[in-house]
Amino acid sequence: MLTTSTIREVPSPRPDLFAFRITGTVTRDDMAAMGTRMADVFDASDDKVDMLLIFDGYEGAEPLAGLSWPSIKSRTQSLWSVRRYAVAQAPDGAEAMIRAMDAVIPVDAETFDTEAEARAALA
Repeated sequence: MLTTSTIREVPSPRPDLFAFRITGTVTRDDMAAMGTRMADVFDASDDKVDMLLIFDGYEGAEPLAGLSWPSIKSRTQSLWSVRRYAVAQAPDGAEAMIRAMDAVIPVDAETFDTEAEARAALA
């Protein structure tokens, strides 16, 4: 399971659901580690997976935090490797972006006010 200074993989009830709790200020190293973790998952699976991101005390991200090769690679792979993408307690502005992206990417992306609602939707 992945654990960085701000991203911690949390247990899920299904082997095809990958859940992460995000706290504090996310760094480039945090994003790279999560990208590497998910790229490994995508490479090892012939089936699509679901992802759950839980923002809990999130304080933003460092400038350019998502511009590492592992982060970019996993985001690209997610377009054909993720079935459902749920975000709980999305930070300000992210909910509108996620709804907009849901309309243009081949992944079912949803936001939820609480972790419980997100987990129920993915159950």
